[in-house]
Amino acid sequence: METPPAHNTRSSRRKTPSQIASSLPPTIPRRSPNHTTTSTTKRNTPYLPTPTELALVATYPLLLAFGALYALVSPETRSAPYDIHRQAHSQDPSLAPSYFARKDNLLNILFVKRGWAWVTVAFFAFAITHPAIQTVGQRARAIVRWGLVTLWWVFVTQWFFGPAIIDRGFRWSGGRCEVLEIKIEEGEGMGKGDFVTAAACKACGGRWSGGHDISGHVFLLVLGSGFLVQEVVWVAMRWGRGGRGEERCVVMADGAVKGAAVERERGGGLGGEEGEGMGTVKALGVGGRLAGVVVVLSGWMLLMTAIYFHTWFEKLTGLLVALAGLYAVYIIPRWVPALRGVVGLPGI
Repeated sequence: METPPAHNTRSSRRKTPSQIASSLPPTIPRRSPNHTTTSTTKRNTPYLPTPTELALVATYPLLLAFGALYALVSPETRSAPYDIHRQAHSQDPSLAPSYFARKDNLLNILFVKRGWAWVTVAFFAFAITHPAIQTVGQRARAIVRWGLVTLWWVFVTQWFFGPAIIDRGFRWSGGRCEVLEIKIEEGEGMGKGDFVTAAACKACGGRWSGGHDISGHVFLLVLGSGFLVQEVVWVAMRWGRGGRGEERCVVMADGAVKGAAVERERGGGLGGEEGEGMGTVKALGVGGRLAGVVVVLSGWMLLMTAIYFHTWFEKLTGLLVALAGLYAVYIIPRWVPALRGVVGLPGI
């Protein structure tokens, strides 16, 4: 019997390209020419807060709504005398529905009345001591953000080219200062409606009457705690998780929308690598924990304000004015590159 030529045997065993591909081990991925590793990454819109930010912001109206509901169903609160001019229940200890319904409670005197001082101390303690904030540029931009938020606090509660926004809003909505009759008779008063600030009215023995009074307590507590959350949480998340986790998106100069991590080179990036993998809570550091205490106390006093002080509309406007300031400092720069170059982003 004759043996077939050798070349015929080799040609009969030759595999087609499809057979070669099907014989590859399953651990070798087959990628199309257009494959990209980020094709399934979901990006957040740069014009709105991220889902986590929205969840945190939602705690404010929830606290206010819970406080309003509690005030309606609580027999002690409903039966306590309420002064619409002072936006508070009776301050007589025997008539006040709660210790926290009295304006002389220690947290109100030592914490809320000095609220912005506590916010400022907590912020600088974090910005100076946290190892993730090392470069001059990072600290400078953080201070710029603090300055802008502080300026908004001043404009709303202290001074706005004359009376503060709260006082101007009260006057524009029809409010006035009612001076006590005895002051007018003695010639110590200037007459009704002549005072343009709540402080001046009170100093002369008068009281605000009519008009809409934006809740300064709600404004301060929301603005201060929201500011600290933005400054601390983004840094702690990136430091503790090694840059992983939810990402903000930004609009670049050419109009492209990218993750905020692309800004690291310009901002200097997070300092060091020691914190990676330690977790967000441990990554807070001493300054971050102090900020956390301020945020928790702010939440508690916000709840007390929701239960015992102001009307629901006054509390709502206080909330909206505070959120407007936070949006301007922390969200608008994400879609305005020129502004972002000045104020930066926390954690970048």
